[in-house]
Formats: sequence, structure tokens, C-alpha cells
Amino acid sequence: MDQTEGMTSLADLAVTLTSLHRKGDPVVLPTTWDAWSANTAVAAGFAALTVGSHPMADSIGRPDGEGMSFDEAMTRVAQITSAVDVPVSVDIESGYGQSAERIIEGLLGAGAVGLNIEDTVHSEGGRFRDAQEHADLVAALRAAADAAGVHVVINARTDIFKNQVGEAEDRVERAIARMQLCADAGADSLYPVAFHDAATLRHLADALPLPVNAIANPATDDLAALAAAGAGRISFGPIWQMALTERSNELLARWR
Repeated sequence: MDQTEGMTSLADLAVTLTSLHRKGDPVVLPTTWDAWSANTAVAAGFAALTVGSHPMADSIGRPDGEGMSFDEAMTRVAQITSAVDVPVSVDIESGYGQSAERIIEGLLGAGAVGLNIEDTVHSEGGRFRDAQEHADLVAALRAAADAAGVHVVINARTDIFKNQVGEAEDRVERAIARMQLCADAGADSLYPVAFHDAATLRHLADALPLPVNAIANPATDDLAALAAAGAGRISFGPIWQMALTERSNELLARWR
């Protein structure tokens, strides 16, 4: 496959991933970390995947929070995309200190067509990006993807709930304002990461112009309930891997 054919294929995968995001009819993207988990999810019938930073870091013995390098992450992503023939999105945390152009180049080179970008800057002591600064990064990523000829699906994430930034009373409205800037900057979906109750998720979904990503526990949460609350995308974070670890411990305990 020459480079032009490769870019065409990636462009098609990106279009497919974009089309799967529908408010109230969410795409479920199992959060994978290696070729085995990716193959397992595809064999179970899922049409697209995401790669989680936390489980991926765990899979090579590194801490989450950019404990692995960008190049190490892309090496793992390339192993995943080589194993499956579905669109793959990648949690790139806050960008590993890389430029937008380098991020897009690395992702496309590894065969991925989507990304999560969060506003906790791990390479700078975990500072919380200003809302406009985060939106400007989203805009730079969109421009870099456009220049590469692939509509990389940008899932703009805020940690305002996860990190309990500011007062709780107006946190939802501040999250909406922050996410609106990201939507205006060219994001495709919005990820106010937290386990929200149904009313809060519905408020976020109604107030925002793009599909909202909900995090779910695959063992206990309900797809229909999240869809009814307006979610447009669902992922599992590290929870699928954690559940498998718990089950593995049960199996192995019989043999100690």
C-alpha cells in the first residue's frame, strides 16, 4: 500500500468513526490496551475502539499520567491497529508535551483516526489548562488533521469534575462553557469525564451542541439508560481491564 492509499484508508476510517457518534444512540467504544483486548472487543461485535492511557500504561508497567512516552504509546497503538480492521481512537492524555502537528503525525502513522485530549497538563506538574488555552489546542489539532487530509475525530475532554476544580455549585455550567469553546474550535465530541447521574448527563447533553462521551462500568451500567440520558459516545476508561484483573485474581487464588 503506498502512502496515498494509506491516507485514503485512514480518511475512510475517520468518516466511519465520525458517523457512529449520535446523541441518544451512542457508539460504545470498548477501552482497549493491546492487540489481545482489541481483537476480543472486535470479535464481540464492536465497530470501533478506543485505546485508554491508563490500561495501556499498565500493560507495559508504567504509571498513568504520561508515564510512558509519546513514541512508546504510538508503538502500542500501531500494534493494535495492525490487529483489527476498525476505526481506533486514542487517549493521548494532555498531549505528552508534543505539538499538535507531531500528535496528528504520530497518530496517523500508527493507524489511529481519533483522539482524546484532556486539560490536565501532566508534563507541567498537572496544572489545569485555561479554558481558552484548551480550546486553542483543539483548534490546532483540527488544523493539523485538516492539513493531513484526515478528519481525525477529536474528543475534547475536561477534568473539571474528575479533579473537582472550583466550587461544586456552578461546576456543571463551567464545564458547559469550557466544552462549548472546544466545540467552537473544531471538536467532534465532548468528554466531561465523571460518573454523572442521569439528570446531570441529560443537562450536559441538552446544553452542548456535540455528542457527549459518558464513561461506563461495563459490569454494572446500562446502555439503554445512558442512551436515554442523551449520551452520544460511551467508553470504559480502565474499568474493563480492572474487572478482568479482579476475575483473574479469583482464578489464580485457587492455585496458591
